[in-house]
Amino acid sequence: MAKKISKKIHSFTAFFDKNRNDFYTVTVPSLPGLVTEGKDMENAKEMAEDAIKCYLEGLAKDNEEIPEENETAQVRISVAV
Repeated sequence: MAKKISKKIHSFTAFFDKNRNDFYTVTVPSLPGLVTEGKDMENAKEMAEDAIKCYLEGLAKDNEEIPEENETAQVRISVAV
């Protein structure tokens, strides 16, 4: 009988910023250097999921610890200049 491998679900905050080309650039602050983009929000989310998976697989391959995300917040601040 084959041994079943259980996988842990990891969750990360991703930021989606519309760029000059009307694509969405995605960054994940808890995973330094992870940047991807997509032509629309749906495509950007798919690209981010794939990039995160590859990033975590790389950490596992190198026997490095997968980071746990700290609490994050995104706040819009307006200032008059």
